[in-house]
Amino acid sequence: MAGIDARFRLGWDGFSLDVDLGLPGRGVTVFFGPSGSGKTTVLRCIAGLERAAEGRLVVDGAVWQDARHWLPVHKRPIGYVFQEASLLAHLSVIGNLRYGMRRSGCGGVVSLDHVIALLGIGHLLDRRPGRLSGGERQRVAIARALAVGPRLLLMDEPLAALDVKRKQEILPYLERLRDTLDIPVLYVSHSSDEVARLADYLVVMEEGRVRATGPLAETLARLDLPVRLRRDAGAIIAATVGAVDAAWHLARLDFRGGSLWTRDQGLPVGHRLRVHILARDVSLAERPAPSSIQNVLRGTIDAIGDDEHPGLALVRVRVGEALLLARLTRRAVAALGVGVGREMWVQVKSVALVE
Repeated sequence: MAGIDARFRLGWDGFSLDVDLGLPGRGVTVFFGPSGSGKTTVLRCIAGLERAAEGRLVVDGAVWQDARHWLPVHKRPIGYVFQEASLLAHLSVIGNLRYGMRRSGCGGVVSLDHVIALLGIGHLLDRRPGRLSGGERQRVAIARALAVGPRLLLMDEPLAALDVKRKQEILPYLERLRDTLDIPVLYVSHSSDEVARLADYLVVMEEGRVRATGPLAETLARLDLPVRLRRDAGAIIAATVGAVDAAWHLARLDFRGGSLWTRDQGLPVGHRLRVHILARDVSLAERPAPSSIQNVLRGTIDAIGDDEHPGLALVRVRVGEALLLARLTRRAVAALGVGVGREMWVQVKSVALVE
């Protein structure tokens, strides 16, 4: 599947952007990094709202921008979702959606009815924006962006203006869009929760430069540049609820490499989810022994890298197709003879479900 090639270079007083990206043509790519790192500027360049003096943009094989060609904003088949919904107050929800379709002159890549169903806004169609909650307004804004039939959906911190409760309300709908739609989504965020739940592909930015890029699990497992979610290094793995032990109130999470037991949170068997395992919650052993730690897996040491403190090391372990990180003291690494290629037992103390 064709993807997105984006090369932009521009500068202002006190800031310069210099990025060269090859992004996938499906799924959610999250631009992650602190405020002022250039995430929104990249999105604005892709939308044509910012014109980089040196730039090239190719989307699905079509040249939108290069040294001799510039596709104006109104001709770029994009949907753009901002932090604020900015709906037309005098129109109903359905009026806002139809207005967007008329402006684009497009019937949509997916039908309007499908978009309405995906975002759960069918019961809101006759309401005016003033009678919607913040989360409802943002769901309508996303529907309006999709109603124009974009080949590319841009989302610039769409949950930033919402409180925690409203964010948790809207995230499942964003996950549904990710799993259902074929169009690529470029999503700007500095929220580790949004990265963990939504990203398929991650672009880490700092001071106008790309520091790391790649599939989510692989990028989080890099040891040359540890990407920390929730202020700590860790791994994200995809899992499925394989069984529920009602007697002990536990659920078994299966992944390509083994399974993990965690507290039963009422999720049905077959439910797919992501699991976040912090490096500080993983230890290594030469052989399994009776312990309160119930999750013990066989793995192979894949790499050893530096941690923030000189007395600590980050050890990457491959368990089946999954990569886990363990934080060990340098002394423990030496005492256990931890080395690349060695098989060891991986003890996982705590598992966080990403829902």
